[in-house]
Amino acid sequence: MVDVSKHELVPEHTILEDDDLEEVLSEYDIDRTDLPKIKRTDAALPDDAEIGDVIKIVRDSRTTDQAVVYRLVVE
Repeated sequence: MVDVSKHELVPEHTILEDDDLEEVLSEYDIDRTDLPKIKRTDAALPDDAEIGDVIKIVRDSRTTDQAVVYRLVVE
């Protein structure tokens, strides 16, 4: 079976630590549940991601070099 998360076109997905999460939420003045969602079954998620975790996704961008987005893991 192919590990999709290791493919060169899949952006980096990391679980956000609680301290970093609080900074992000306060910066955007939002709650955790206001974040866009990502299903736990998404093949790009780290194996240890659990429902309720927030994932930081770093994508390549032509205009800003890198674009960072955040997703809440749901069932």
